[in-house]
Amino acid sequence: MIRCTWLAVKRTITPGSLRCFSEFSAAEINESECQVRAESSHLSKEASLYVHWPYCLRRCSYCNFNKYIPRSSNNDIMTECLQRETETLLHLSQVSSITSVFFGGGTPSLAHPSTIDAILETVSRQVHLSDKAEVTLEVNPTPVGMSKLKDYCRAGVNRFSIGVQSLQNEDLKVLGRDHNSHQALQTVAEARRLCPGRVSVDVMFGRPKQSLESWEKELSELLRVCDDHMSLYQLTLERGTQLFKQVQQGELTIPSDDVTAAMYESARRILHQHGFLQYEVSNFSRYNAVSHHNMSYWKGRQYIGVGPGAHGRFVPLGEGGVVREARTQTLEPDVWIREVQQMGHGTRRRIRLNHTELLEEVLVMGLRMTEGIIHQHWQLFSPHMGLCEAFGRSPDVQELLLSGHLILDDRGLRCSWDGLVLLDSILPALLVELERKVPQKPQRDCMTDGKRKQTSTPG
Repeated sequence: MIRCTWLAVKRTITPGSLRCFSEFSAAEINESECQVRAESSHLSKEASLYVHWPYCLRRCSYCNFNKYIPRSSNNDIMTECLQRETETLLHLSQVSSITSVFFGGGTPSLAHPSTIDAILETVSRQVHLSDKAEVTLEVNPTPVGMSKLKDYCRAGVNRFSIGVQSLQNEDLKVLGRDHNSHQALQTVAEARRLCPGRVSVDVMFGRPKQSLESWEKELSELLRVCDDHMSLYQLTLERGTQLFKQVQQGELTIPSDDVTAAMYESARRILHQHGFLQYEVSNFSRYNAVSHHNMSYWKGRQYIGVGPGAHGRFVPLGEGGVVREARTQTLEPDVWIREVQQMGHGTRRRIRLNHTELLEEVLVMGLRMTEGIIHQHWQLFSPHMGLCEAFGRSPDVQELLLSGHLILDDRGLRCSWDGLVLLDSILPALLVELERKVPQKPQRDCMTDGKRKQTSTPG
């Protein structure tokens, strides 16, 4: 699952708050048809696939992801249901090709390699899955996780994302991780041996008691052993987690905002010096070893989410759908299993995205990339309103352009090096301008758990 350091405006595009609709005016129908023609010709024929394995052996102290401690081994039934839901949603989407597959969680390295093989075989039976398609598996760097890497490769995995998080054993204990630094380094080395050039490491900054000096030292150590991709995530305190409680009660302290900002800037500089180019807010690569799967998210392409709590964005052409939907699968694994057994899928919530909502997603996700949004890409989603027309005349946007934090030129719209750090303060002005240019209707419908309900569009 993508673990983004989300922005202050994230509520604008999360499925729980997206405005939705089921009845259209004539103008909306024309707008939607235009959108569909663009999507059908370029985007609706293919999608990426995200598969969520919800189980972990333990819950990390900072984690509020959708994960569960299994009461018993149910690998076989999970495999069967993941296969069945994959079949159902692929048929519903009517895509002819899956461009990448990502196994996330949870801890997908707890799944048996035969599960990975079975799901990939299911995909290949339904649609085209190239032998060269990127297939990523998130790995917890424990001895058990490392021991399965070779079998995962035999099953079809060709890229690993290793959850190192820290090279400091005391910090790993505080975070509730079940590996140590030595095990993490061993796992990275084995993964690099099996998939050279296709191993990513996740590392976290802003940890309790962490200093700028210790962070820079840790990064330098990691750069000596890592492969060609690194993802940096700032630790965020999530309400309801053990770590949140410890900080609230004064048992632990975390670095100030100024210190974490300095850590981020320092990491950008150090990684750049070692040949890692930043291509997204949290992601760095050298030799163009980018995550193609995650790039599909940031470029607004279709993706299908399979498994408990997975999210997806695609046009359900198989049932006559004409616009992209934001879809969420049932969270709780046991309930999800029953729904898949009964209906073939566990889709709990589906929201039809109108034109503005789709453009909001393209904007927010696209500006996370250092390349930003090129004109031709924007035109796929907005053929009648270019980037200059949408944003070029706004006084607030002009101020951002004059400050040098935002760039709008013949290439497209993007943040500058300094502006990318300020993305959370840049986006609101752009979103307000976008909504002004493409007005919302006052009333929408959405479907939740099979029932239609009225929702008001905020003014």
